[in-house]
Amino acid sequence: MAVRKRRPGDETEKVQPGSVSSPGAMRGKWLLIAVSGSVSVVKLLPASGEVTLGRDEECDIVLDHASISRRHARLRLGTSLEVVDLASMNGTRVGGTSVAPNQAIALAPGALLEIGSVHVVVQRIGDVLPVDLAIAPSPRASAFVSDHRLVCDGAVAHLLEIVDRVASDRLTVLLLGETGVGKDVFAEMIHARSSRAKGPFIRLHCSAMSESLLESELFGHERGAFTGAHAAKPGLLELADHGTAFIDEVGELSPAAQVKLLRVLEDRRVTRLGATKPVKVDVRFVAATNRDLEADVERGTFRRDLYYRLAGLVLVIPPLRERRDEIPALARSFLRVAAEERRMGVPDIDPRAMQALVEHAWGGNVRELRNVMGRALLLSRGETLLWEHLLLGGRVEAPAIRGTAAPVEAGGEKSDEARRIVEALATCGGNQGEAAKLLGMSRRTLIHRIELYDLPRPRKGRS
Repeated sequence: MAVRKRRPGDETEKVQPGSVSSPGAMRGKWLLIAVSGSVSVVKLLPASGEVTLGRDEECDIVLDHASISRRHARLRLGTSLEVVDLASMNGTRVGGTSVAPNQAIALAPGALLEIGSVHVVVQRIGDVLPVDLAIAPSPRASAFVSDHRLVCDGAVAHLLEIVDRVASDRLTVLLLGETGVGKDVFAEMIHARSSRAKGPFIRLHCSAMSESLLESELFGHERGAFTGAHAAKPGLLELADHGTAFIDEVGELSPAAQVKLLRVLEDRRVTRLGATKPVKVDVRFVAATNRDLEADVERGTFRRDLYYRLAGLVLVIPPLRERRDEIPALARSFLRVAAEERRMGVPDIDPRAMQALVEHAWGGNVRELRNVMGRALLLSRGETLLWEHLLLGGRVEAPAIRGTAAPVEAGGEKSDEARRIVEALATCGGNQGEAAKLLGMSRRTLIHRIELYDLPRPRKGRS
């Protein structure tokens, strides 16, 4: 399959290994990824309008593949996404369901679209997909790695050294860690540093698909294997041939899918649904989960033999709260990436804001830090980033009406406002006047809130 540039200003490009398009250049547009075999092709689409797909050279996107009709399908782009099959010979399918000719149906961003035998994914720039089809590391992965090379020590530095040592081998790697610690970034690093870097890197989010769709997408199916299977389709493991398959949230696999995955790991052969003969694949597997798989094995919900097949090497990525010395460099890195994406200047971070970042609990780990820095950049408007720009509670609330008590959350836990007061007092060294200014309230109101939430009073002489 090939996508050929046919019109002036057309932005079609075949992704080359190691190349990363500028996020600023793609901002506000749709991204189309077409895959057949081990070839991945990327096309930047406009924010709105219509594009046609087919083998005809007059189509907006020319897909040179035997299964594609001359004018096969049309995409309608805007605030929502629709696909129309143009009475094609081999049909158009969304999630395995055929699209009736000349009828527009909604297409969820990131959903797997089949145009003939070609897999197509259309997403808004920045969206998270249940399936990622790519052969280049993401910009955030590159930033994460470069900054860690310079500043990190301890556990994460050790993990990065191990990644360098094992990346070139076919050894199966299992990544463990809480949600948001960067397991997907480590998977991208393993692929990018391997001899398979020129091949596809295909990521499957097991928790983002139904059980029936998951098996079909993972292993593929033959024509007539189930209702709606009007054409044979290779699975994602076949598409990862000569590359890397990253199975995210592997702990969510059903018992039936676990059995099939075990067979693939044992003999490197994939059997499509409804098929009798397997297809040989050359795939390096990386899996990840935030579950305690050993506990799941003991409970009988995860196969013991599959666990040991996946655990060729187990890397446990510690949560961000155990890596506080890395937070300043990571915060600056994410701030820089966010500024580049928005074509803004990179502001300085006020020392008190940095201290608040270092002391924050970070329940969402690295992902939460990245989101906080992107939001803070917008609120700071490119000027010095202050504590109040962080919004570490994640919410913006209207000021309470004077005389109205703010409720305390159920279960005896302090409200989000109480937590912000504690953080403000800590940032200001217990000075109630400065803390009140940071919180946008009067000193008297702050004292009232301290009493309302039964918070420890700052030591005398500091206010």
